[in-house]
Amino acid sequence: MSTETVIRAQGLAKKYILGQAHAAGGLRHAIEDAVRFKWLRRASTSGGGEFWALRDVTFDVRRGDVVGIIGRNGAGKSTLLKLLSRITEPTQGRIGIKGRVASLLEVGTGFHPELTGRENIFLNGAILGMTRPEIRKKFDEIAHFAEVEKFLDTPVKRYSSGMYVRLAFAVAAHLEPEILVVDEVLAVGDAEFQRKCLGKMREVSSNEGRTVLFVSHAMHSVRALCDTGILLNEGRIEALGPIEEVVAAYAQRQVAPGAVLASNRGLGISLVSAGLESMKDGRALRVEAIFQLDRELPHCGLGLHVLTEGGFELCYLRPETTGLHFGDRSGKLEVAVEIGEMSARLGAGTYTLALSLHETNWRCVLERVSIGEFVVPSVDVFGTGYPPKFEKDGALVLPVSLLRAS
Repeated sequence: MSTETVIRAQGLAKKYILGQAHAAGGLRHAIEDAVRFKWLRRASTSGGGEFWALRDVTFDVRRGDVVGIIGRNGAGKSTLLKLLSRITEPTQGRIGIKGRVASLLEVGTGFHPELTGRENIFLNGAILGMTRPEIRKKFDEIAHFAEVEKFLDTPVKRYSSGMYVRLAFAVAAHLEPEILVVDEVLAVGDAEFQRKCLGKMREVSSNEGRTVLFVSHAMHSVRALCDTGILLNEGRIEALGPIEEVVAAYAQRQVAPGAVLASNRGLGISLVSAGLESMKDGRALRVEAIFQLDRELPHCGLGLHVLTEGGFELCYLRPETTGLHFGDRSGKLEVAVEIGEMSARLGAGTYTLALSLHETNWRCVLERVSIGEFVVPSVDVFGTGYPPKFEKDGALVLPVSLLRAS
């Protein structure tokens, strides 16, 4: 891999003023002042305090790297990509970028709605600095990849969101930028198209030596595509390094104690804290939770739910089957549970754990509450050299033994 640095971010910070619609200055605002009452504009831009979307973010990206940028909603991921794409300027710090950048940050980025698909392809290529012959050379490949050949002469404002994304990604990936920046927007496409996009991003990075920055909440896609990762939390870098380590750090982050995660006010029941911790090299999971019971809960029991990233419930471990019931309880209830042998039961990937609380006759009094994600590592459970993975083999791993082959 090349050691040449193509992106260098030093001390990046971005501040927004809450309640401020836009910064003063520029022709646009001069025109606004000429046609509006100034007091209306002042009212709309009155500040409600400062918000730092990013703080002291420093990292380097080398040519050919595929970098996954992950974190919870509001962590600063999209703000960082907008800074790297020159859509907005940092409040503090410096960015050095070597090469052309193509960005896909939201549906329709860089497209003019009144222009046709064909015209937008040439427009985007011109923005990237490509000549008309260069764009023509790639044109058929772009149209075929996007699967919109029949609609190339239709204004893109009439495209569905899926068609928009297919064409936007095809343009961004095929017009040979040195750096490709992709946000969560690919989630708009169907599953087959998402696989197609991931394959194309692997191709442009491994075969063509281009750099990819990829933001997604789908950890199995991040792990499959990326080699390095950046974990953002409240605008700061919390982890930086090999993708497996960064994803594990993200999955193991505990929910801050003291915050009420869910409650049943009518019954006076609250989940006030919860956390996950991977154990035994990721093959087991320790779950801790604190409930507040303002009244006595007869025959109290804990339910455990394992879900895929898409929200499908793989299993519901009910207290009557697991034996996780604690008699009649009131006040503070602290629970710690270990779930074992996950690698022998689940394909490698990222899953979500949720909790529920039950009482007499196993009636659910606190519905399923997601408390965090956990990562099941790749383990060669069958000894074949091909460990089961969620994205290829599905979530469930069943024991198999050969009885006869004739």
